[in-house]
Amino acid sequence: MSDETTTPSRPGGARTWLREHSELGVCVLLLALGVLVLTDALTMSVDITQRGPVGPKTVPIAVGIGLLAVAVLLAVDVLRGGRGEAEAGEDVDLDEPADRRTVALLTGVFLAFAALIGPLGFPISGALLFWGSAYALGSRHHDRDPLIAAGLSLVTYFVFDNLLGVPLPGGPLMGVL
Repeated sequence: MSDETTTPSRPGGARTWLREHSELGVCVLLLALGVLVLTDALTMSVDITQRGPVGPKTVPIAVGIGLLAVAVLLAVDVLRGGRGEAEAGEDVDLDEPADRRTVALLTGVFLAFAALIGPLGFPISGALLFWGSAYALGSRHHDRDPLIAAGLSLVTYFVFDNLLGVPLPGGPLMGVL
């Protein structure tokens, strides 16, 4: 006997089957990322003087192969009946709808950061990012949050720019910092 809810020949059966095997979407995403990483790694131009036993293509190729392997293994597991476990956290109410306002605010903050980092530099746009994220996540300390965000942004800028040697745009504060 076969289970009628999993046979795609029944009306609505394909939709039901896809809903029951929704983890296959993750497999498709992992497969696409693996192909993208491998394509990029294999088309990378490497100067002959940079070659050695381990060149710049080694890690991207290993990561791409790993992504493809995980995609295939996960797809096999899902098709054999494996299912992800539902969230069982104590502080998560699964019956509550998603907080779309917080997601929208965080999305706006990240997009604003991406748009402002060029003209304003990292210290200013980073401070706006940290303050906006704190606000979106529920902090309402309007007197201390901007100060903490500015301090965190400046520390992050100095660590990356001076200690790690990763140049970040300074913006109008470039001469001051």
